[in-house]
Amino acid sequence: MKILTTAQMREVDRRTEELGLPGALLMENAGHRVVELLVREFSPLSQHRILILCGKGNNGGDGLVVARQLFTRFSPQALWTVLAEEPPANIATLQAVGCPVFDKVTPEMQTATIVVDALLGTGLSGPPREPYASLLATPFPLARIVAVDIPSGLASDAAETTWPHVRAHYTVTFTAPKPAHVLEPNASACGQLHVGQIGSPDSLLPGETVLSEPSLFAHLFASRPVTAHKGTFGHALIIGGAAGKTGAAAMAGLAALRMGAGLVTVCSDQAPPNPELMHEPLANMRRAAADKTVLAIGPGLGASSVVKPLLDESKQPVIIDADALTVMAGQRFPRRSNIILTPHPGEMARLANMSTAEVQKDRLKLARSFAKDREVTLVLKGRNTLIAFPNGQVFVNPTGGPAMATGGSGDILTGLIAGLLAQFPDRLREVVPAAVWLHGRAGDLAARELGEQCVIATDLLRFLPQAIHDLRH
Repeated sequence: MKILTTAQMREVDRRTEELGLPGALLMENAGHRVVELLVREFSPLSQHRILILCGKGNNGGDGLVVARQLFTRFSPQALWTVLAEEPPANIATLQAVGCPVFDKVTPEMQTATIVVDALLGTGLSGPPREPYASLLATPFPLARIVAVDIPSGLASDAAETTWPHVRAHYTVTFTAPKPAHVLEPNASACGQLHVGQIGSPDSLLPGETVLSEPSLFAHLFASRPVTAHKGTFGHALIIGGAAGKTGAAAMAGLAALRMGAGLVTVCSDQAPPNPELMHEPLANMRRAAADKTVLAIGPGLGASSVVKPLLDESKQPVIIDADALTVMAGQRFPRRSNIILTPHPGEMARLANMSTAEVQKDRLKLARSFAKDREVTLVLKGRNTLIAFPNGQVFVNPTGGPAMATGGSGDILTGLIAGLLAQFPDRLREVVPAAVWLHGRAGDLAARELGEQCVIATDLLRFLPQAIHDLRH
């Protein structure tokens, strides 16, 4: 699913109208998508008291379509439509069916069980003025909030919103999600996101930012050929595990095996405890790397002077993580897309020579520009991990949560990427988003069964088979 900025969405709407779909029809379709959600989530609507708050412009116009549909089709227990200021252009359609309209919220309306927020759309660029500010501050203690397009007052570009805004239980947006719908700090205010199609052809949508979905990479997990053997699925080499940190490399190696690599060797100070993993001493890493399908450098590596020579000598895909990222901070990476960097925000700050706060301020912009400028693949970890490619395309990952904030989680991700790349070394643009999605999905499943506080890194491997099953289906 493509993710569009406000400016891109405005251009898509304009071009859709040029194709012969008038704005009034797009608005009508948008209102229907909201009503469909209301029916799906709250039936029977006849038992609800519903308040619809409408601003001016298209957002308020969508709200009026919702009001008319509810009034003529569902006969709620109570239905109030409140206009914040001058009515949208389609007010006549509401008046024609006799639906009453109000100019303020009364105490009775504050008992609503559903509030449809159609006050402010995606074009907001500063604090809401009156009367919107007062409406946003009005309490509705009994209500479930359904936002039209975006919760009112929220910045649509995913920048932090410091002024009052709606926190919705559901948000219905149209054609494609916007950055605020899928990226923190604003995504949490959107509740459950539903994307409704209103008539714009997919061919009009730019594809530079994409929401990761199983349909994009499920084919990687098709049934294996009956003639397959271990050599069919590649040989991954994990380089790390210096004294005192051998567990990091072992976890990455085990994750690569669990993801399906045919063979995995771990270069570390001590042999890993898992009998399925082969072992080479760290001193042999450059020789060991020569014939492997994919390299993963960094889990528990410590300070090492061989990272740069390994990168310069290798031609196969290389994943750079953890200590190897610290070693490479300030150095020049070879410019090739099959070098994959997997930093958390602190590591990204060192790579980009900025503060962690600056990294977090606009992760999407930074990830895109860094991958393009350095001509590498970047996995910027965190809530909604970003996968950026040298051509400027960025995948936004929707899976994962706070249960994964535990030591070793990043090592597991490195191993998952390595294990899948060992099988598909020429399909990096599908493999990396798939591994990140599965990593997060396994974390979600683990949290559901074990609780957020109790998840440890190796639990992710326990739930990986179920995550793969979910991806396939």
